[in-house]
Amino acid sequence: MGSPVHQFEILPLIPIRFGALDLSFSNSALFMLVAVLAIYLFLARGMRERSLVPGRFQSLVEITYGFVANMIRDNVGKEGEEYFPFIFTLFTFVLVGNLLGMLPYSFAYTSHIIVTGALGMTVFAGVTVIGFMRHGLHFLRLFFPHGAPWATAPILIPIELISYLSRPFSLSVRLFANVTVGHIMLKVLAGFVVSLGLLLGVVPLAATVGVTVLEFGIAFLQAYVFAILSCIYLNDALHMH
Repeated sequence: MGSPVHQFEILPLIPIRFGALDLSFSNSALFMLVAVLAIYLFLARGMRERSLVPGRFQSLVEITYGFVANMIRDNVGKEGEEYFPFIFTLFTFVLVGNLLGMLPYSFAYTSHIIVTGALGMTVFAGVTVIGFMRHGLHFLRLFFPHGAPWATAPILIPIELISYLSRPFSLSVRLFANVTVGHIMLKVLAGFVVSLGLLLGVVPLAATVGVTVLEFGIAFLQAYVFAILSCIYLNDALHMH
């Protein structure tokens, strides 16, 4: 069966090197490209007819659109609507990446901290820039809540600053850890099924099926958590606290 961590190995498919710089097209890049194409085809197919009575694909697109739109309205407010394309892209990219990783012989690019870390830093940098553009230097008041006694500043400011700087790590590590652990569990349980045979492998087979169902739920849940935390951080940048 091999090591359960071999499934996370990044393999160069098209070697591209410029001296010490390695820009090879890898299996991770391939599945990210597949995810983008899948999202595009899903949206294009669903909105092709634009009928008053939606068909199957159009209904799925409208449900996805409404789900993300409601998430933004509930957590950011009307001012967050202009950031809908960004949140929608984050949600669908993470969700499709999680689901693609559940397919046999596929690659879960959300199981790599470099990918989830880049997404987390993008959210962090984006909301920070939005905060300063909207409030100027007054945005620094985010690290010292309004109405708090000045005597508590030496304690509150470092706590708030550490909490703020930990946001990209919280976003990236949560997604990376959940996807990685889930895939390792599936690999280990599948190994038990093969090694124990058909008769003794019934119990690990049942466990594998159960964990697989659970992982599909976690795939959606982690995409939702990533998107909703991004909305909460965006709300702090727009409205502070």
